Amino acid sequence: MQPILTVDLSSTKVGSFEIPRAWEQDYLGGASLAARLLYDYLIPDLEPLSPQAPILFLNGPLSGTAGPAVGRYVVCGRSPATNQWGESNCGGFWGVELRKAGFDGLLITGKSSEPVYLWIKDGEVLLRSARHIWGMETYQTQEALIRELDTPGTRVACIGPAGEAEIPFALILSDHGRVAGRTGMGAIMGSKNLKAVAVRGTGSVPVYDLEGYTPLRSQINRELREDPMSQVVRDLGTAGVADYFDYLMETPKRYFTRGKSSGDINISGVNIKNTIHAGVSACHGCVIACGRVVNLGDGVKRKGAEFETLAGFGPNLLINDLIRITQFGELCDRYGMDSISLSNTIGLAMLLFDKGLIGLTDTDGIPLEWGNADAVEQLIHKTAKKEGFGAYLALGARGLGRQFGFEELAVQVNGLEVAFHDPRGASGMALVYATSPRGACHNQSDYYFVEIGQVYSTLGMTYHSPRGGAEKVINVAHHQDWRTVFNSLVMCIFANVPPELVVGLINTSVGVEFSVEDMLKTGERGWNLKRVINNRLGLTGVNDKLPKGLLIPYEDDASGYVPDFAAMLNAYYNIREWDPVSGFPKPEKLSALKLDWVLKDLDLINLDV
Repeated sequence: MQPILTVDLSSTKVGSFEIPRAWEQDYLGGASLAARLLYDYLIPDLEPLSPQAPILFLNGPLSGTAGPAVGRYVVCGRSPATNQWGESNCGGFWGVELRKAGFDGLLITGKSSEPVYLWIKDGEVLLRSARHIWGMETYQTQEALIRELDTPGTRVACIGPAGEAEIPFALILSDHGRVAGRTGMGAIMGSKNLKAVAVRGTGSVPVYDLEGYTPLRSQINRELREDPMSQVVRDLGTAGVADYFDYLMETPKRYFTRGKSSGDINISGVNIKNTIHAGVSACHGCVIACGRVVNLGDGVKRKGAEFETLAGFGPNLLINDLIRITQFGELCDRYGMDSISLSNTIGLAMLLFDKGLIGLTDTDGIPLEWGNADAVEQLIHKTAKKEGFGAYLALGARGLGRQFGFEELAVQVNGLEVAFHDPRGASGMALVYATSPRGACHNQSDYYFVEIGQVYSTLGMTYHSPRGGAEKVINVAHHQDWRTVFNSLVMCIFANVPPELVVGLINTSVGVEFSVEDMLKTGERGWNLKRVINNRLGLTGVNDKLPKGLLIPYEDDASGYVPDFAAMLNAYYNIREWDPVSGFPKPEKLSALKLDWVLKDLDLINLDV
């Protein structure tokens, strides 16, 4: 891989370093390599928003190679939302542009004395004042910098007012609404007075064996274009399976209390296509093109909301107005706030209001009835400004619950709000949420697709019922390792590529001779290293749990089903070879993964294993 660019905003010193070859082979790139690079930084005494806390933008070996859905990069650090490992994954074109500019990553520390932005162009790095764009929303910021820099092809990753205000679920946005959401990486940028990073490169993306890689890449892209899942996502967007998820009671309603809809849900991909659809958008070199372009009747073409935003501001809040839901998603993007976290937190506020646990005196006189779209719009504005009741919403669901004494009602894991794939409809997600290194994340393993039949037999997986139990645990572990590989390459989870072909891409792109087993081992290594980082930051086995709301049946489900989470977690610890009390990987497991070097830090982790 290419050098990592380093910038200390306190001293304005710019440098670079080479990644050790052994680290490249052991972690590949992306989020797993980021964990290795950041390991020495992420210690308990270094707060997420302190000046010396790092934020790392990192590509993978496939980023920008025109392979199958690999125009992506990751952003990593210590999450201000969870105080644990922070990792976000973003598409678009920004990461590719950084590689073309000569760098595979950007490591930023320190804090500028005034608002600044970075301008990186073909190896040259400049720090410029951002006073004139501080306070701008994300799309305005991109437009202003592209005009100012006057260099065709420039890409901008930036924060909005939420990042400037250090809201713990602030995101980073680039291109046509592509976001590095969840875990609050935008808040870290804001804490450093860093408004944006603009990049432009004219170099080529490195590939070890271009003659071997190019025909394989072309073959896979052709097959991917014909893949049924790709066709659904291209035709209907990420909400293409919304109706089926609803049928399985996987999409929660009324803040995770109900599983059934009283009528048709307007957030389906079919409904979007038949009403507001105006086109598609794609990341660099992607043949899937899952992004939606919509027209809300005002003649303006804008980004359409993806499934999580649609579900969060839709069934979760009992709002069925597609146009209003789309507008809420756009507001989140413009302010720079994660739509999953905010819609989840607003859902908790509505639940508290419905139960009489908070009232109009708490909510600035806003009646938080289910389905009240006008109230939701007011709350989005108030949250971004930390104004009145919005200051409590800006704490996230766990913080809001604590503020009013009802933390147990917040549907979150380790500070990260649960996404809208309910384990009472897809039981494997119970383990996914409880054990994810970044909190309740649905992308560290999108196991809900396995629940509906996307099973990789070459990874040792077999199909089990969506409401199964401990028998599917080994499946979940393999799938987590598999997605960890994807987050290393960096490849989109919608790229339904057979594992043996992914191995071919790795071998020809970086010059190794991996097997499927070797590839999975890198994923398992990355997964366990993130676990060790979290252990060092205070996580133990006590933290591997689900919120109360997911451990009781839906109000409208006569079957009374809930996953047998205790049995699943016990089986998971056995399979992972983790100590059930400390939650720490056992020494023999660390040794098998070439991670026994972390044992020197047991005094920092304060565990006895």
